[in-house]
Amino acid sequence: MAKRLIKSVGMVVKLDRPQAISMARSLTRWLRSRRKAVIAEPEAAAAVGAEAVSRLELSDRADLIVVLGGDGTLLGVARLAAPRATPILGVNLGGLGFLTEVGVDEARDCLERVLAGDYQVDRRITLEATVERASSDSRGVERFIAVNDLVLSRGPLGRMLQLRVVADHKPFCSYRADGLIIATPTGSTAYALSAGGPIVFPSLEVVVLAPICPHTLSNRPVVLPDSFEIEVRVEALDHDALLSVDGQESSQLGAQDALKIVRGRHAVALVRSPHPCFEIWRNKLHWG
Repeated sequence: MAKRLIKSVGMVVKLDRPQAISMARSLTRWLRSRRKAVIAEPEAAAAVGAEAVSRLELSDRADLIVVLGGDGTLLGVARLAAPRATPILGVNLGGLGFLTEVGVDEARDCLERVLAGDYQVDRRITLEATVERASSDSRGVERFIAVNDLVLSRGPLGRMLQLRVVADHKPFCSYRADGLIIATPTGSTAYALSAGGPIVFPSLEVVVLAPICPHTLSNRPVVLPDSFEIEVRVEALDHDALLSVDGQESSQLGAQDALKIVRGRHAVALVRSPHPCFEIWRNKLHWG
């Protein structure tokens, strides 16, 4: 991917973290001294001294987005930035995050290299999901973009789901389980990991299917090519299933509603950390 000349930097700040606000102020002053425009959403802009814009305008205008927060903060803006392939630099403030890979003490040096064009970008695949209703519904067809994962889970009554999966237009598996996670390689270190799924190298072009507490213990997580269309249909049930997208958007599915998933048309561009992926895994997961 061709590197762009960076004139405008979007600042996304986790406002309940004083450290994030303090650092954003410092970076904003430094960027302006370098004659770069700094933009942020109104509340963040007032806190750090940047130009106030809407989130949609931020993703349209920024040549680089700096995220000061955790993975959840980054995921929210990543779905909007993907169509423009805007590079995102995630700064970790001390949590477990696998997406915000740059440490606080490394942020300015890393940003300096990015402004100089001395950086690499990892392109992380996304998933596009379409919810098709079995009957007429005022919501009609719903569409979602996921960077991490799509999760079908049981409703508030806690009853097991029965799900039928078709992959590459061929019958694949029927699950009786508490739910099913469909994850990107990026999302393989999120909920799918807790469900026993594999850790997938982020640049691989695959999709992970990980059942949640399956009734049949031989139902194990599987890895499929991202070229496959995956269809998950909710079979007979007396309560709704819940679809969660990156843990930030949701929709209810009823009996015979279908969830169709394909690789997204756009990838998320993450500025590569100065640390190798294996080092990040070792540190985050406390491997020897």
